[in-house]
Amino acid sequence: MEPLSEEQSDQLVAIVTDLARQGRTDELLEFFDHGLPVDVQDHEGNTALMLAAYHGHTGTVRALIGRGADVDLRNARDQSPVAGALFKGEEAIVGALVDAGADLDAGTPSARATAEMFGRTALLG
Repeated sequence: MEPLSEEQSDQLVAIVTDLARQGRTDELLEFFDHGLPVDVQDHEGNTALMLAAYHGHTGTVRALIGRGADVDLRNARDQSPVAGALFKGEEAIVGALVDAGADLDAGTPSARATAEMFGRTALLG
């Protein structure tokens, strides 16, 4: 089987990131089950975990964590998944990421700083 062209790879990543944004967990996981790295990043450095967390898809986040997604992998703007979830007030997702060992001090702004900025320090437990 031939390797994918850059254009094909970009299209594949676009499909995966769209599925993550939409919380279409079963379809998303099929790509990873067929060999796509779970931490594949788009041109902005976003992973499926980052996008699912930001868009409030708890089940998708938990499934990606279960598949070994890096909970601390930051995007090109140095944002972490847990900071994005805090920004959006996604309590269950913050909890899942913290339970999976997310670093609350990583990124800019860090999750702790984000929680303070938006009055959501209670979400940090």
